[in-house]
Amino acid sequence: MSTVGLSFGSATSGTGFNVTSTVTSILANISSIETPWSNELTTLHSQDSALSSIGTDLATLSTSLQSLTDFEGVTTAMSGSSSDTNVVDITSAGTGATAGSHTIVVSQLAQTASVYSDAVSNSSDTLSGNITIQVGSGTTQTVTVDSSSNTLASLASAINSDNIGVTASVISDTSGSRLELVSGTGGSAGTLTIGGTLTDSTTSTTLGFSTAQSGKDAEFSVDGISLTSGSNTITTAIPGVTFQLLSAAPSESVQVELVNDNSAVESAFSSFISAYNTVVGDLTTQEGNNSSGVAEPLYGNPIIGQLQTSLSQALSTGTSSGSISNIEQLGISVNNNGTLSLDSTTLDSVLNSNYSDVVGFLQNSDSFGMNFSTVLNNLSSSGPNGAVYLQMQQDSQQESALTTNISNENVLISQDQSSLTTELNTANEELQAIPTQLQEVNEIYSAVTGYNQSTSGG
Repeated sequence: MSTVGLSFGSATSGTGFNVTSTVTSILANISSIETPWSNELTTLHSQDSALSSIGTDLATLSTSLQSLTDFEGVTTAMSGSSSDTNVVDITSAGTGATAGSHTIVVSQLAQTASVYSDAVSNSSDTLSGNITIQVGSGTTQTVTVDSSSNTLASLASAINSDNIGVTASVISDTSGSRLELVSGTGGSAGTLTIGGTLTDSTTSTTLGFSTAQSGKDAEFSVDGISLTSGSNTITTAIPGVTFQLLSAAPSESVQVELVNDNSAVESAFSSFISAYNTVVGDLTTQEGNNSSGVAEPLYGNPIIGQLQTSLSQALSTGTSSGSISNIEQLGISVNNNGTLSLDSTTLDSVLNSNYSDVVGFLQNSDSFGMNFSTVLNNLSSSGPNGAVYLQMQQDSQQESALTTNISNENVLISQDQSSLTTELNTANEELQAIPTQLQEVNEIYSAVTGYNQSTSGG
Protein backbone atom coordinates (compact mmCIF):
# COMPACT_ATOMS: atom_id res chain seq x y z
CA MET A 1 0.00 0.00 0.00
CA SER A 2 1.43 3.41 -0.96
CA THR A 3 1.69 6.37 1.41
CA VAL A 4 0.03 9.77 1.19
CA GLY A 5 2.00 12.88 2.20
CA LEU A 6 0.71 16.34 3.17
CA SER A 7 1.82 19.28 1.05
CA PHE A 8 1.18 22.70 2.65
CA GLY A 9 4.32 24.71 1.84
CA SER A 10 5.97 26.70 4.65
CA ALA A 11 4.60 25.83 8.06
CA THR A 12 4.58 29.54 8.94
CA SER A 13 2.83 30.67 5.76
CA GLY A 14 -0.65 30.16 7.16
CA THR A 15 -1.91 28.63 3.91
CA GLY A 16 -2.53 25.16 5.38
CA PHE A 17 -3.56 22.38 2.97
CA ASN A 18 -6.57 21.15 0.95
CA VAL A 19 -8.41 18.87 3.34
CA THR A 20 -10.86 17.47 0.73
CA SER A 21 -8.20 16.35 -1.76
CA THR A 22 -6.03 14.97 1.03
CA VAL A 23 -8.91 12.87 2.43
CA THR A 24 -9.72 11.66 -1.08
CA SER A 25 -6.11 10.55 -1.63
CA ILE A 26 -5.97 8.72 1.68
CA LEU A 27 -9.30 6.96 1.08
CA ALA A 28 -8.27 5.96 -2.46
CA ASN A 29 -5.24 4.31 -0.95
CA ILE A 30 -7.36 2.50 1.63
CA SER A 31 -10.06 1.43 -0.84
CA SER A 32 -7.51 -0.26 -3.12
CA ILE A 33 -8.12 -3.37 -1.02
CA GLU A 34 -11.47 -3.65 -2.83
CA THR A 35 -9.92 -3.78 -6.30
CA PRO A 36 -9.25 -7.55 -6.44
CA TRP A 37 -12.71 -8.20 -5.00
CA SER A 38 -14.34 -6.02 -7.64
CA ASN A 39 -12.29 -7.62 -10.40
CA GLU A 40 -13.28 -11.11 -9.24
CA LEU A 41 -16.92 -10.04 -9.02
CA THR A 42 -16.79 -8.75 -12.61
CA THR A 43 -15.27 -12.06 -13.75
CA LEU A 44 -17.99 -14.06 -12.00
CA HIS A 45 -20.73 -11.92 -13.57
CA SER A 46 -19.21 -12.59 -17.00
CA GLN A 47 -19.18 -16.30 -16.23
CA ASP A 48 -22.83 -16.11 -15.18
CA SER A 49 -23.73 -14.54 -18.51
CA ALA A 50 -21.89 -17.24 -20.46
CA LEU A 51 -23.39 -20.03 -18.34
CA SER A 52 -26.88 -18.58 -18.74
CA SER A 53 -26.47 -18.54 -22.52
CA ILE A 54 -25.24 -22.13 -22.54
CA GLY A 55 -28.13 -23.14 -20.25
CA THR A 56 -30.65 -21.55 -22.62
CA ASP A 57 -29.19 -23.40 -25.61
CA LEU A 58 -29.16 -26.68 -23.66
CA ALA A 59 -32.87 -26.13 -22.92
CA THR A 60 -33.53 -25.60 -26.64
CA LEU A 61 -31.64 -28.83 -27.39
CA SER A 62 -33.71 -30.67 -24.78
CA THR A 63 -36.96 -29.37 -26.27
CA SER A 64 -35.93 -30.39 -29.79
CA LEU A 65 -35.10 -33.90 -28.57
CA GLN A 66 -38.37 -34.15 -26.66
CA SER A 67 -40.36 -33.84 -29.87
CA LEU A 68 -38.67 -37.09 -30.96
CA THR A 69 -38.86 -38.96 -27.63
CA ASP A 70 -42.42 -37.94 -26.79
CA PHE A 71 -44.79 -40.89 -27.28
CA GLU A 72 -47.32 -38.43 -28.72
CA GLY A 73 -44.78 -36.32 -30.60
CA VAL A 74 -43.84 -36.14 -34.27
CA THR A 75 -43.24 -39.87 -34.58
CA THR A 76 -47.00 -40.40 -34.27
CA ALA A 77 -47.72 -38.02 -37.13
CA MET A 78 -49.39 -39.66 -40.10
CA SER A 79 -50.54 -38.51 -43.50
CA GLY A 80 -53.50 -39.99 -45.33
CA SER A 81 -54.73 -39.99 -48.89
CA SER A 82 -58.04 -40.95 -50.52
CA SER A 83 -58.48 -42.39 -53.99
CA ASP A 84 -61.59 -40.21 -54.41
CA THR A 85 -61.66 -37.02 -52.39
CA ASN A 86 -65.14 -36.24 -53.71
CA VAL A 87 -66.46 -39.18 -51.70
CA VAL A 88 -64.06 -39.48 -48.73
CA ASP A 89 -61.59 -36.87 -47.54
CA ILE A 90 -58.95 -37.54 -44.83
CA THR A 91 -59.04 -34.71 -42.29
CA SER A 92 -56.31 -35.87 -39.90
CA ALA A 93 -54.27 -38.91 -38.93
CA GLY A 94 -52.32 -38.86 -35.68
CA THR A 95 -51.93 -40.57 -32.33
CA GLY A 96 -53.22 -44.14 -32.50
CA ALA A 97 -53.16 -44.33 -36.28
CA THR A 98 -51.24 -47.13 -37.97
CA ALA A 99 -49.78 -47.11 -41.45
CA GLY A 100 -51.84 -49.21 -43.81
CA SER A 101 -54.61 -49.35 -46.41
CA HIS A 102 -58.38 -49.30 -45.86
CA THR A 103 -61.41 -49.62 -48.13
CA ILE A 104 -64.42 -47.36 -47.54
CA VAL A 105 -67.82 -47.57 -49.24
CA VAL A 106 -70.34 -44.75 -48.62
CA SER A 107 -73.96 -45.83 -49.10
CA GLN A 108 -75.73 -42.83 -47.55
CA LEU A 109 -74.78 -39.48 -46.08
CA ALA A 110 -76.04 -38.31 -42.71
CA GLN A 111 -78.72 -35.64 -42.67
CA THR A 112 -79.81 -33.25 -39.91
CA ALA A 113 -83.55 -32.91 -39.45
CA SER A 114 -85.19 -29.55 -40.13
CA VAL A 115 -88.81 -28.30 -40.34
CA TYR A 116 -90.45 -25.04 -41.37
CA SER A 117 -93.77 -23.32 -40.76
CA ASP A 118 -96.33 -22.06 -43.22
CA ALA A 119 -95.55 -18.60 -44.53
CA VAL A 120 -96.96 -15.38 -43.08
CA SER A 121 -97.23 -12.48 -45.48
CA ASN A 122 -95.95 -9.96 -42.94
CA SER A 123 -93.18 -10.98 -40.54
CA SER A 124 -94.52 -8.49 -37.98
CA ASP A 125 -97.91 -10.25 -37.72
CA THR A 126 -98.94 -11.06 -34.15
CA LEU A 127 -98.84 -14.73 -33.18
CA SER A 128 -100.66 -16.63 -30.44
CA GLY A 129 -100.89 -20.17 -29.06
CA ASN A 130 -97.96 -22.51 -28.40
CA ILE A 131 -95.56 -24.89 -30.08
CA THR A 132 -94.29 -28.23 -28.80
CA ILE A 133 -90.90 -29.59 -29.88
CA GLN A 134 -89.45 -33.07 -29.39
CA VAL A 135 -85.93 -34.00 -30.50
CA GLY A 136 -85.66 -37.71 -31.20
CA SER A 137 -86.91 -39.68 -28.19
CA GLY A 138 -86.26 -36.78 -25.82
CA THR A 139 -88.75 -34.97 -23.62
CA THR A 140 -91.32 -32.82 -25.40
CA GLN A 141 -90.79 -29.12 -24.68
CA THR A 142 -93.56 -26.50 -24.90
CA VAL A 143 -92.95 -22.89 -25.87
CA THR A 144 -95.95 -20.65 -25.11
CA VAL A 145 -96.39 -17.50 -27.14
CA ASP A 146 -96.76 -14.38 -25.00
CA SER A 147 -96.24 -10.65 -25.42
CA SER A 148 -92.46 -11.15 -25.56
CA SER A 149 -92.58 -13.85 -28.23
CA ASN A 150 -95.56 -13.02 -30.44
CA THR A 151 -93.73 -12.41 -33.73
CA LEU A 152 -91.70 -14.82 -35.81
CA ALA A 153 -88.43 -13.16 -34.82
CA SER A 154 -89.22 -12.94 -31.08
CA LEU A 155 -90.54 -16.53 -31.06
CA ALA A 156 -87.32 -17.76 -32.68
CA SER A 157 -85.34 -15.88 -30.04
CA ALA A 158 -87.44 -17.44 -27.25
CA ILE A 159 -86.93 -20.96 -28.62
CA ASN A 160 -83.16 -20.44 -28.85
CA SER A 161 -83.06 -19.05 -25.30
CA ASP A 162 -84.78 -22.18 -23.97
CA ASN A 163 -81.92 -24.40 -25.19
CA ILE A 164 -84.23 -27.28 -26.10
CA GLY A 165 -81.96 -28.83 -28.73
CA VAL A 166 -82.94 -26.94 -31.85
CA THR A 167 -81.85 -23.77 -33.61
CA ALA A 168 -84.68 -21.45 -34.67
CA SER A 169 -84.47 -18.76 -37.34
CA VAL A 170 -86.70 -16.77 -39.69
CA ILE A 171 -86.32 -17.30 -43.42
CA SER A 172 -87.98 -15.09 -46.01
CA ASP A 173 -88.66 -15.16 -49.73
CA THR A 174 -91.29 -13.78 -52.15
CA SER A 175 -94.01 -15.92 -50.58
CA GLY A 176 -93.50 -14.49 -47.09
CA SER A 177 -91.62 -15.38 -43.88
CA ARG A 178 -91.34 -18.77 -42.16
CA LEU A 179 -90.06 -20.10 -38.86
CA GLU A 180 -87.36 -22.72 -39.44
CA LEU A 181 -86.23 -25.24 -36.81
CA VAL A 182 -83.01 -27.24 -37.27
CA SER A 183 -82.19 -30.13 -34.95
CA GLY A 184 -79.09 -29.83 -32.82
CA THR A 185 -78.59 -33.59 -33.08
CA GLY A 186 -77.47 -35.08 -36.37
CA GLY A 187 -78.82 -38.20 -37.94
CA SER A 188 -81.93 -40.19 -37.06
CA ALA A 189 -81.48 -39.46 -33.36
CA GLY A 190 -82.27 -35.83 -34.09
CA THR A 191 -85.65 -36.35 -35.77
CA LEU A 192 -88.03 -33.46 -34.96
CA THR A 193 -91.65 -33.88 -33.87
CA ILE A 194 -93.60 -30.59 -33.85
CA GLY A 195 -97.01 -30.08 -32.25
CA GLY A 196 -99.20 -27.48 -30.54
CA THR A 197 -101.28 -24.77 -32.12
CA LEU A 198 -99.62 -21.69 -33.56
CA THR A 199 -101.91 -19.02 -35.01
CA ASP A 200 -101.29 -15.85 -36.99
CA SER A 201 -103.72 -13.66 -35.02
CA THR A 202 -103.46 -10.85 -37.53
CA THR A 203 -104.98 -13.02 -40.28
CA SER A 204 -106.63 -15.66 -38.01
CA THR A 205 -104.63 -18.35 -39.84
CA THR A 206 -103.33 -21.53 -38.19
CA LEU A 207 -99.69 -22.19 -39.08
CA GLY A 208 -98.73 -25.77 -39.81
CA PHE A 209 -95.19 -27.28 -40.06
CA SER A 210 -93.63 -29.28 -42.87
CA THR A 211 -90.49 -31.43 -42.93
CA ALA A 212 -87.72 -29.84 -44.93
CA GLN A 213 -85.23 -32.63 -44.31
CA SER A 214 -85.58 -35.81 -42.29
CA GLY A 215 -82.83 -36.96 -39.92
CA LYS A 216 -80.79 -39.79 -41.40
CA ASP A 217 -77.69 -41.64 -40.29
CA ALA A 218 -74.72 -42.02 -42.56
CA GLU A 219 -74.35 -45.60 -43.79
CA PHE A 220 -70.92 -46.77 -44.83
CA SER A 221 -68.47 -49.62 -44.46
CA VAL A 222 -64.79 -49.76 -43.58
CA ASP A 223 -62.92 -52.86 -44.72
CA GLY A 224 -66.24 -54.62 -45.19
CA ILE A 225 -67.66 -53.77 -41.75
CA SER A 226 -71.01 -51.93 -41.95
CA LEU A 227 -71.20 -48.80 -39.79
CA THR A 228 -73.57 -45.90 -39.15
CA SER A 229 -73.05 -42.37 -37.87
CA GLY A 230 -75.22 -39.40 -37.04
CA SER A 231 -72.52 -37.16 -38.54
CA ASN A 232 -70.57 -37.17 -41.78
CA THR A 233 -67.42 -36.47 -39.75
CA ILE A 234 -66.13 -39.90 -38.76
CA THR A 235 -63.65 -40.17 -35.87
CA THR A 236 -63.93 -43.73 -34.54
CA ALA A 237 -64.04 -46.02 -37.59
CA ILE A 238 -60.24 -46.08 -38.07
CA PRO A 239 -58.14 -45.55 -34.88
CA GLY A 240 -56.44 -42.16 -34.86
CA VAL A 241 -58.00 -41.06 -38.14
CA THR A 242 -60.70 -38.48 -38.86
CA PHE A 243 -62.34 -38.45 -42.28
CA GLN A 244 -65.29 -36.77 -43.96
CA LEU A 245 -68.04 -38.48 -45.94
CA LEU A 246 -68.76 -36.08 -48.81
CA SER A 247 -71.10 -37.97 -51.12
CA ALA A 248 -72.90 -41.30 -51.39
CA ALA A 249 -71.32 -43.75 -53.83
CA PRO A 250 -72.60 -47.23 -52.93
CA SER A 251 -70.97 -48.83 -55.95
CA GLU A 252 -67.51 -47.33 -55.41
CA SER A 253 -64.76 -48.64 -53.12
CA VAL A 254 -62.61 -45.72 -51.98
CA GLN A 255 -59.04 -46.65 -51.06
CA VAL A 256 -57.54 -44.81 -48.10
CA GLU A 257 -53.77 -44.99 -47.55
CA LEU A 258 -52.17 -44.06 -44.23
CA VAL A 259 -48.41 -43.52 -44.12
CA ASN A 260 -45.96 -42.28 -41.53
CA ASP A 261 -45.17 -38.58 -41.89
CA ASN A 262 -41.45 -38.85 -42.59
CA SER A 263 -41.12 -35.14 -43.30
CA ALA A 264 -42.21 -34.23 -39.76
CA VAL A 265 -39.67 -36.63 -38.25
CA GLU A 266 -36.90 -35.45 -40.56
CA SER A 267 -37.65 -31.83 -39.65
CA ALA A 268 -37.46 -32.71 -35.94
CA PHE A 269 -34.09 -34.43 -36.44
CA SER A 270 -32.84 -31.37 -38.32
CA SER A 271 -33.91 -29.11 -35.42
CA PHE A 272 -32.20 -31.41 -32.92
CA ILE A 273 -28.92 -31.37 -34.85
CA SER A 274 -29.04 -27.59 -35.26
CA ALA A 275 -29.63 -27.15 -31.51
CA TYR A 276 -26.81 -29.60 -30.71
CA ASN A 277 -24.40 -27.73 -32.96
CA THR A 278 -25.32 -24.45 -31.28
CA VAL A 279 -24.34 -25.86 -27.88
CA VAL A 280 -21.09 -27.26 -29.28
CA GLY A 281 -20.34 -23.81 -30.71
CA ASP A 282 -21.01 -22.21 -27.32
CA LEU A 283 -18.52 -24.54 -25.63
CA THR A 284 -15.87 -24.17 -28.33
CA THR A 285 -16.07 -20.38 -28.07
CA GLN A 286 -15.27 -20.54 -24.35
CA GLU A 287 -12.01 -22.37 -25.07
CA GLY A 288 -10.37 -19.35 -26.72
CA ASN A 289 -10.07 -15.56 -26.69
CA ASN A 290 -12.52 -12.91 -27.76
CA SER A 291 -11.90 -10.48 -30.63
CA SER A 292 -9.82 -8.28 -28.31
CA GLY A 293 -7.52 -11.16 -27.42
CA VAL A 294 -8.94 -11.51 -23.92
CA ALA A 295 -9.74 -15.00 -22.66
CA GLU A 296 -13.44 -15.91 -22.67
CA PRO A 297 -15.13 -15.92 -19.22
CA LEU A 298 -15.16 -19.74 -18.88
CA TYR A 299 -11.70 -20.32 -20.36
CA GLY A 300 -10.07 -23.11 -18.34
CA ASN A 301 -13.23 -23.73 -16.30
CA PRO A 302 -13.78 -27.51 -15.76
CA ILE A 303 -17.49 -27.11 -16.54
CA ILE A 304 -16.66 -26.76 -20.26
CA GLY A 305 -14.84 -30.09 -20.40
CA GLN A 306 -17.59 -31.74 -18.39
CA LEU A 307 -20.28 -30.58 -20.81
CA GLN A 308 -18.27 -31.53 -23.90
CA THR A 309 -17.48 -35.02 -22.61
CA SER A 310 -21.05 -35.73 -21.51
CA LEU A 311 -22.57 -34.63 -24.81
CA SER A 312 -20.02 -36.58 -26.86
CA GLN A 313 -20.54 -39.77 -24.86
CA ALA A 314 -24.34 -39.42 -25.10
CA LEU A 315 -24.11 -39.76 -28.88
CA SER A 316 -22.99 -43.38 -28.54
CA THR A 317 -25.08 -44.42 -25.55
CA GLY A 318 -28.31 -46.42 -25.63
CA THR A 319 -29.51 -49.93 -26.44
CA SER A 320 -30.35 -51.10 -29.95
CA SER A 321 -33.87 -51.19 -31.33
CA GLY A 322 -34.28 -53.93 -33.89
CA SER A 323 -31.99 -53.09 -36.79
CA ILE A 324 -31.01 -49.66 -35.41
CA SER A 325 -28.03 -49.58 -33.04
CA ASN A 326 -26.32 -46.21 -33.65
CA ILE A 327 -26.95 -42.71 -34.96
CA GLU A 328 -24.86 -43.31 -38.07
CA GLN A 329 -27.62 -45.60 -39.36
CA LEU A 330 -29.97 -42.60 -39.14
CA GLY A 331 -27.71 -40.56 -41.38
CA ILE A 332 -26.12 -38.61 -38.50
CA SER A 333 -22.35 -38.18 -38.55
CA VAL A 334 -19.93 -36.43 -36.16
CA ASN A 335 -17.64 -33.84 -37.74
CA ASN A 336 -14.03 -33.18 -36.69
CA ASN A 337 -15.08 -30.08 -34.73
CA GLY A 338 -17.64 -32.03 -32.72
CA THR A 339 -20.70 -30.80 -34.59
CA LEU A 340 -23.21 -33.10 -36.30
CA SER A 341 -24.35 -33.44 -39.90
CA LEU A 342 -27.51 -35.08 -41.25
CA ASP A 343 -27.86 -37.05 -44.47
CA SER A 344 -31.60 -36.66 -45.08
CA THR A 345 -31.58 -39.28 -47.84
CA THR A 346 -30.27 -41.93 -45.46
CA LEU A 347 -32.75 -40.91 -42.77
CA ASP A 348 -35.68 -41.00 -45.19
CA SER A 349 -34.64 -44.45 -46.37
CA VAL A 350 -34.43 -45.92 -42.87
CA LEU A 351 -37.76 -44.34 -41.94
CA ASN A 352 -39.35 -46.04 -44.93
CA SER A 353 -37.82 -49.43 -44.19
CA ASN A 354 -37.61 -49.56 -40.39
CA TYR A 355 -39.87 -46.85 -38.98
CA SER A 356 -40.80 -48.72 -35.80
CA ASP A 357 -37.13 -49.48 -35.06
CA VAL A 358 -36.27 -45.78 -35.36
CA VAL A 359 -39.09 -44.94 -32.95
CA GLY A 360 -37.83 -47.59 -30.53
CA PHE A 361 -34.28 -46.20 -30.77
CA LEU A 362 -35.70 -42.88 -29.60
CA GLN A 363 -38.36 -43.94 -27.12
CA ASN A 364 -37.64 -47.40 -25.66
CA SER A 365 -36.40 -47.66 -22.10
CA ASP A 366 -32.61 -47.11 -22.00
CA SER A 367 -32.68 -46.12 -25.68
CA PHE A 368 -30.47 -43.50 -27.29
CA GLY A 369 -33.24 -40.90 -27.03
CA MET A 370 -34.09 -41.56 -23.39
CA ASN A 371 -30.44 -41.69 -22.31
CA PHE A 372 -29.69 -38.45 -24.14
CA SER A 373 -32.66 -36.81 -22.40
CA THR A 374 -31.26 -37.90 -19.02
CA VAL A 375 -27.83 -36.48 -19.90
CA LEU A 376 -29.36 -33.14 -20.85
CA ASN A 377 -31.31 -33.02 -17.58
CA ASN A 378 -28.06 -33.61 -15.68
CA LEU A 379 -26.28 -30.83 -17.59
CA SER A 380 -29.02 -28.22 -17.55
CA SER A 381 -29.38 -24.89 -15.75
CA SER A 382 -32.37 -26.27 -13.86
CA GLY A 383 -32.16 -27.35 -10.23
CA PRO A 384 -31.42 -29.20 -8.20
CA ASN A 385 -28.77 -31.27 -10.00
CA GLY A 386 -28.06 -29.66 -13.38
CA ALA A 387 -24.32 -29.12 -13.87
CA VAL A 388 -24.77 -25.57 -15.20
CA TYR A 389 -27.20 -24.84 -12.36
CA LEU A 390 -24.73 -26.05 -9.72
CA GLN A 391 -21.90 -23.99 -11.25
CA MET A 392 -24.10 -20.88 -11.22
CA GLN A 393 -25.06 -21.58 -7.61
CA GLN A 394 -21.39 -21.83 -6.66
CA ASP A 395 -20.66 -18.56 -8.45
CA SER A 396 -23.62 -16.96 -6.72
CA GLN A 397 -22.26 -17.88 -3.30
CA GLN A 398 -18.88 -16.37 -4.16
CA GLU A 399 -20.55 -13.25 -5.52
CA SER A 400 -22.58 -12.90 -2.33
CA ALA A 401 -19.46 -13.18 -0.17
CA LEU A 402 -17.56 -10.64 -2.31
CA THR A 403 -20.48 -8.23 -2.30
CA THR A 404 -20.66 -8.48 1.50
CA ASN A 405 -16.92 -7.81 1.82
CA ILE A 406 -17.15 -4.77 -0.44
CA SER A 407 -20.19 -3.47 1.41
CA ASN A 408 -18.50 -3.88 4.81
CA GLU A 409 -15.34 -2.22 3.55
CA ASN A 410 -17.38 0.71 2.21
CA VAL A 411 -18.88 1.19 5.69
CA LEU A 412 -15.38 1.34 7.22
CA ILE A 413 -14.21 3.74 4.51
CA SER A 414 -17.18 6.00 5.19
CA GLN A 415 -16.33 6.01 8.88
CA ASP A 416 -12.67 6.74 8.05
CA GLN A 417 -13.75 9.60 5.80
CA SER A 418 -15.71 11.21 8.58
CA SER A 419 -12.98 10.89 11.22
CA LEU A 420 -10.17 11.90 8.81
CA THR A 421 -12.07 14.96 7.69
CA THR A 422 -12.58 16.05 11.32
CA GLU A 423 -8.96 15.44 12.31
CA LEU A 424 -7.45 17.08 9.24
CA ASN A 425 -9.76 20.10 9.49
CA THR A 426 -8.50 20.56 13.08
CA ALA A 427 -4.86 20.21 11.97
CA ASN A 428 -5.42 22.60 9.10
CA GLU A 429 -6.95 25.21 11.41
CA GLU A 430 -3.88 24.95 13.68
CA LEU A 431 -1.50 25.39 10.73
CA GLN A 432 -3.44 28.41 9.50
CA ALA A 433 -3.26 29.92 13.01
CA ILE A 434 0.59 29.78 13.27
CA PRO A 435 1.27 33.24 11.71
CA THR A 436 -1.15 34.88 14.14
CA GLN A 437 0.47 33.07 17.07
CA LEU A 438 3.96 34.18 15.93
CA GLN A 439 2.76 37.79 15.69
CA GLU A 440 1.47 37.61 19.23
CA VAL A 441 4.85 36.27 20.44
CA ASN A 442 6.66 39.14 18.66
CA GLU A 443 4.38 41.68 20.25
CA ILE A 444 5.01 40.27 23.75
CA TYR A 445 8.76 40.18 23.11
CA SER A 446 8.77 43.81 21.98
CA ALA A 447 6.79 44.88 25.00
CA VAL A 448 9.19 43.18 27.36
CA THR A 449 12.47 44.18 25.68
CA GLY A 450 11.53 47.40 23.93
CA TYR A 451 12.91 45.89 20.84
CA ASN A 452 10.69 46.31 17.79
CA GLN A 453 11.59 43.56 15.29
CA SER A 454 9.42 45.08 12.59
CA THR A 455 11.60 48.27 12.42
CA SER A 456 15.03 46.79 13.09
CA GLY A 457 17.58 46.21 10.41
CA GLY A 458 19.16 42.94 9.43
